[in-house]
Amino acid sequence: MTPDEILAQHGPRESMEYDVVVVGGGPAGLSTAIRLKQLAAEKAQDVSVVVLEKGSEPGAHVLSGAVMDPRALTELIPDWKERGAPLDQPVTDDAYVFLGETSGFRVPNMFLPPFARNHGNFVVSLGAVTRWLAAQAEALGVEIFPGFAAAEVLYGDDGCVKGVATGNLGLGRDGVPGANFQLGMELLGKYTVFAEGARGHLGRQLIARYGLDQGRDPQSFGIGVKELWEIDPGRHQPGFVMHTAGWPLKSDTYGGAFLYHLPERKLAVGFVTGLGYRNPYLDPFEEFQRWKTHPSIRYYFENENGEITAKRLAYGARAINASGIDALPRTIFPGGALVGCDAGYLNVGRIKGSHAAIKTGMLAAQAAYDAIAAGRQHDELGAYPEAFGKSWLHTELNKDRNFKNWFKYGLTTATLMNGFEQFVLRGHIPWTLHRDKPDHACLRPAAECQPIAYPKPDGKLTFDRLSSVFISNTHHEENQPVHLTLKDASVPVRVNLAEYAGPEARYCPAGVYEFVPDTARGGDAQRLQINAQNCVHCKTCDIKDPTQNIVWVAPEGGGGPNYAGM
Repeated sequence: MTPDEILAQHGPRESMEYDVVVVGGGPAGLSTAIRLKQLAAEKAQDVSVVVLEKGSEPGAHVLSGAVMDPRALTELIPDWKERGAPLDQPVTDDAYVFLGETSGFRVPNMFLPPFARNHGNFVVSLGAVTRWLAAQAEALGVEIFPGFAAAEVLYGDDGCVKGVATGNLGLGRDGVPGANFQLGMELLGKYTVFAEGARGHLGRQLIARYGLDQGRDPQSFGIGVKELWEIDPGRHQPGFVMHTAGWPLKSDTYGGAFLYHLPERKLAVGFVTGLGYRNPYLDPFEEFQRWKTHPSIRYYFENENGEITAKRLAYGARAINASGIDALPRTIFPGGALVGCDAGYLNVGRIKGSHAAIKTGMLAAQAAYDAIAAGRQHDELGAYPEAFGKSWLHTELNKDRNFKNWFKYGLTTATLMNGFEQFVLRGHIPWTLHRDKPDHACLRPAAECQPIAYPKPDGKLTFDRLSSVFISNTHHEENQPVHLTLKDASVPVRVNLAEYAGPEARYCPAGVYEFVPDTARGGDAQRLQINAQNCVHCKTCDIKDPTQNIVWVAPEGGGGPNYAGM
């Protein structure tokens, strides 16, 4: 049954009205809600705010390195330390290392690039920070609905956004309501703020509907793959932050890795591959596994005898914005706004986005509060982008606007030019580099590229996808409709496999996509098998599919990963 048929038969949906509906319970969404309640309390007024979170709890789907700049958090909650915010590990030392296949060169600290200078920042679990923010929001009277995925944008007759509808529950794989069927609910607001994270599926629809990206550079992304380990105390340096560039990626492929020492012998390691890569044989998950074998990295997992003694605790993956300020879409439309990574505010030059998420949530909240106080609703919050243009965040992003785009000329040129712009010009840059291709259009036909042979995992330091997904605590109700939808079911084999050697089987870090023998057709025929239950909601397929035939839609609320400690 189609959604319209279900609604006609089982509707109408129940609805609840609020002043502001926030879609997404990450740092951006929760900061929006907190600031709205703070502003109302200052005026002894009430503003009703609801936050929808598709994860089983706030923070369940949040994944980041993370080194956090506390500037925006201090503006939002000045006494965060006294309130017990989980920013417990200050950065104690920075390292930036260029890797060759077996060598490593550490840049002297006096020459560290700006993004690798983290004095005053904290190594955190962003999931833990998110859970703490949720507690602060609830204490202020914000209603948070975890396990409810916003599946549909609701529009008024005049074309404005009037709210969202949550997804239906209890549908069978065939889309027919089962015995436990529950119709979704409408959440209506004077304004709706979208804070879904990178490549939000509703944010993507809004950008297309209102042409918010007209005249802007195409958005660009990376796929970040992360593991959390417990390591030998002799190899643990609390607060030590290391970034690497170079091997195993070729010089023409954007990417890099991080290694962050948390408290209690915990080590967060991760690898980011820019999704503008060209070779369809490249496998971001395998590049990460290979990176861990480098002598400079392997050291942290070993004991003095060279034996792997560290224990892997958790795994996850998530697409991140890597676009820069020139790819920011217009962030407002009638009835709502985009904040945080849903818009693309992450500063790729600093490898940081949580401070930008919090700051933009605050700016949108101020605009929405003022509009509601003035008796307005469902119009454009023009004060939000105006305030951003005057903010320290705009200055920061503008200074780093060329960072990612230099990498299209290779690692060496990018390193030299970014150094020149930041050290010599000190961010006062008289030129702007632009990008004209989205990530999916960068992939070359397989016939033009060299296959890449990756080593088999050893089960101690390197691992396969399925064992990794297992420790991401990913779960979906298996009898629900597949949430990884195809516009044309023939395209994966007819085009992607034939021309690009089936890249979806490699760019997915969770083993969702497999090309298997098509027994119905016989011979050497293949078909695409979608293991939707493995999906960690990273959104890579929605971004990198060369034919843009895969469309990620929201599964039942509460499904997906549960990133404990990440």
